[in-house]
Amino acid sequence: MKWTDSLDIAIALIDARPNVEPERVNFVTLMNYVVQLPGFSDDPDRCGERVLEAIQQAWIDERK
Repeated sequence: MKWTDSLDIAIALIDARPNVEPERVNFVTLMNYVVQLPGFSDDPDRCGERVLEAIQQAWIDERK
């Protein structure tokens, strides 16, 4: 997975962190969660606020 795979990342986060409320996760923690996912293989330095916002929103949407 790459940073641009926000939906895939969101689904993986649901599986990896089922008890976490994505609305309460700050961007530093979210970034750490993402880079720890199995199958994630992008450069952590290529992540920005817009990417994290997209991932967080997809995570929120997919949990509904």
